[in-house]
Amino acid sequence: MPSQPFRRIACCLFVLWCVLCVFPPGHVAGQTGVREAEVKRKLRELIAASGAETVAVAFHDLETGWEVMLDEGASFHAASTMKVPVMLELFRQARAGRLSLDARVSVRNDFKSIADGSSFSVASADDAEPSLYKQIGGSETVRRLLHLMITESSNLATNILIELVTPQRVMETMRGLGAKDIRVLRGVEDGKAFARGLNNTTTARDLHLILKAIAARRAVSKKASDEMVRVLLAQKFNEGLPAGLPAAARVAHKTGSITKINHDAGIIYVPGRRKPYVLVVLTRGLAEEKRAHRLIADISKAIYEGMIK
Repeated sequence: MPSQPFRRIACCLFVLWCVLCVFPPGHVAGQTGVREAEVKRKLRELIAASGAETVAVAFHDLETGWEVMLDEGASFHAASTMKVPVMLELFRQARAGRLSLDARVSVRNDFKSIADGSSFSVASADDAEPSLYKQIGGSETVRRLLHLMITESSNLATNILIELVTPQRVMETMRGLGAKDIRVLRGVEDGKAFARGLNNTTTARDLHLILKAIAARRAVSKKASDEMVRVLLAQKFNEGLPAGLPAAARVAHKTGSITKINHDAGIIYVPGRRKPYVLVVLTRGLAEEKRAHRLIADISKAIYEGMIK
């Protein structure tokens, strides 16, 4: 009679043989390749129909490892997506003891241009979050400013916080995450810097690396990553990625827009799946924001449908 260990080994080999008969080597990889080609074809059709000048997409499914990349290395003005690296650096410095998220800081509207050191201010009329301007001369907690920066895209909060952590340290942290091309040089509405081409820029690939680190709970710490996700889930502007998804999906994301620039970058949680996926869509060349939002939503839908097949 064969020994018990021998029977177990024989059983395992039989099961493996059965699996290989049903799914021969290359079958799964081949199927994934076909699916990726189908999704990319759909994305290119959507982009061509939109009239956009350039669109970049970076998708990564943390559950399966499946990725779809399209012009992921193209450089774009980062717009307000640069606020995610600023948030991450705030949590990193808080963990290192350099600052406290519950400390109060002065609310002011006087900043130094990186072009020549001259003073500039941000206009409440152009800010998505105007209420903070009523607190100028007073103070607010770092945590509250962080929430306003992400959930309501407050430019005033952003400028206060980026001076607190410094662009240089933000950049060092991004490089440590493998984001080699993103540039966070300055705050918002520094007109002289803009005129000299000194702008915050990003690629879809780098934003996806940053969000993937947060989603995998390895950005700063598990606790910090979880808190960053909670902040991103409270996003108030949901015309992009969320609009292309089932209502039950939860999207932890950050949008960004300036003239002819519209972006959305997020971590997406779908019921019934163990892990989320990351999707970044960057667009350039669409003057009408509604068209850009529709394109981002359509791309989000195409990725979701391709993923669940």
